[in-house]
This record gives sequence, structure tokens and C-alpha cells, in this order.
Amino acid sequence: MALDFPKHLLELEALTRPQIEGLLSLAARFKRERARARGGEAQTDRRGLLRGRNVITLFFETSTRTRSSFEVAAKALGADVLIFQKDASSVAKGESLEDTVRNLDAIGADALVVRHPAAGAPRLVARAVRASVINAGDGAHEHPTQGLLDALSLRERWGTLEGKTVAIVGDIAHSRVARSNIHCLSKLGAHVRVGGPSTLIPSGIEKLGCTVARSLREALTGADAVMALRIQNERIADARLPGRRDYARTWGLTARTISVHPRCSSSATATSRLAWRCSVYCRRKTHESCASAAPPR
Repeated sequence: MALDFPKHLLELEALTRPQIEGLLSLAARFKRERARARGGEAQTDRRGLLRGRNVITLFFETSTRTRSSFEVAAKALGADVLIFQKDASSVAKGESLEDTVRNLDAIGADALVVRHPAAGAPRLVARAVRASVINAGDGAHEHPTQGLLDALSLRERWGTLEGKTVAIVGDIAHSRVARSNIHCLSKLGAHVRVGGPSTLIPSGIEKLGCTVARSLREALTGADAVMALRIQNERIADARLPGRRDYARTWGLTARTISVHPRCSSSATATSRLAWRCSVYCRRKTHESCASAAPPR
């Protein structure tokens, strides 16, 4: 299936519904193939999709799941993978991000997977190189592949997101995952509702296509699924955050708070379980689409 897909994957805000649905459909197809292979059927060999391509992961923030899934997926599709080590590179000596990626581009990178603490860094990289660029999370801006895997998990559960209500609860202000999900899920026809302490709800976030709940009860009422965003321990000391106990009491997602709203309990449980199983498959298609758009070397 040929997709009309841009050269770079920088944000879900810029993708159309058909583009998102195309990615999810192919991800689901890969997952079914994998499941059949585990059941003893002959496995479809996908290593030719990226054979001869060089995929380089550049993570300027720590990561386990995102980085590992990109690297495993790229190798499963036949790519040669180079893991960029920030602390062992010239970045440690003061080399700029632009100079770093230009050097990697010059040695034959076909796709650069970039995670960076500064919002907009992947876009800066995309302007500096010929390779395709995939945003693996930039500051508080977006985390596109996380949004795709969440959408795939929900679609597997429901078949369609059209008309569903998804609540996202927690630290919305610092969350790139929340922003990607708002864009992605609303494009797929879902109603997105965000909730959290008032100091952690950005002013004007409704303009992204969501509504704001002022309490956990309001956030969960009528929701078909709920996503709980992790509060990072290093941010608890932030003056905008309530104390840990106060936050857990008013916004903590527990078995008790979910049981009050049975409509969303099973969906929330299934979503967290499915997300782990789906992550690699969304990223596989992202690699294929972006790398195939790279200029020939």
C-alpha cells in the first residue's frame, strides 16, 4: 500500500487523517504477521524494506522503550543501525547540533531518529540534512510515535475511535505525549478531554482540539478510556506542582477511582496492556515511510 507521506515525521499535528490511518493499518498488518509467526506459521520476511539503508538514533535524553523499539524495528526491516553516543561524540567538546547532524548526513545517514530536550530540535535537524528525520520526542512539543501507538492500541480495542471519549489526566503542561495524542485522536474522530491541577493545564490548550476537566470525576465521567501521564519525580519540587500526597489524593488514578466509572475501566486496562505490545509495529512503518523518502546514496 503506497502512502502519500511526508519526508519527515516531526509532528502529528501536520498529518492528515488518511495518513494516520494508513500508518495504523500497516502497523496492524505487521502485528498480525508477527502473531501468525509466533503461532508456527511461516513468517513474512520484511528485511528487504530497509536493506541498504542507514538509520542513526540520536538521543540527547535518556530512553529505554522508545530507543530500543526504534533500533529493534529498524533491524527487523533490514536497516543498518548506528547508535549515536552523545557523551562519546564531539558534542561533549562543544560541537553544535547542526554540525553534528551534517556530519552524520555526510557519511550516509538515510534516516535520523532524534530525541532532544529542546522543542523544535528535530525540525532544525530536518532543515540541515538530506536524510529523513523522525521526531522521537522534543521537549514539551510532541512525541509522534507514542501518539501513533496509543491510537493503535485503542483502535485494536474498539475498531474505530469515531465518537469515543478519551481522557488524558496528569501533567499536561510538560507532556509532549498529551499534545501528540490530542492531535492524533481528535483527527481520528475521538473527543479528547484533559484534566489535571490547574497549574499544569496550559492556557488555551482547548485550541488544540480538546476540552478541559476541572476534577478527576469530571475527567472520567463518560470516558471510554483514560490515559494517566506520569508525574516525573524531578518535577515534584516545581512550585506549580502540588505535593505528592495531595496530587495522588485528588488526581491519582487508582482501582477505586476507576471503579466509580465502569465504562472506562476495562478500556483503560486494555490500553495499558496493548501499548507495550504495539509500540514496535507503529515505529516499523514510520521507519519504512520516512527512510524510503530519503534521497538515494
